[in-house]
Amino acid sequence: MIYKVYYQETKERNPKREQTQSLYVEADNEEMVHNLLRENTPYNVEYIQLLEGNHLEYEKENADFKLTEF
Repeated sequence: MIYKVYYQETKERNPKREQTQSLYVEADNEEMVHNLLRENTPYNVEYIQLLEGNHLEYEKENADFKLTEF
């Protein structure tokens, strides 16, 4: 499954919507995504969204879609 992760680059500052970034991760479940990010990044994760069906196709066509590998 593919997940879109919304995050802030650091946990040191208060989150600001204008500084929210996103990346795409392939994993079996949401818990696995949390674990990958916790082990490999200093990011402050705001939200993890499962992408499937039309939503996934839209992201692939219209966004800066690139799967992140750790």
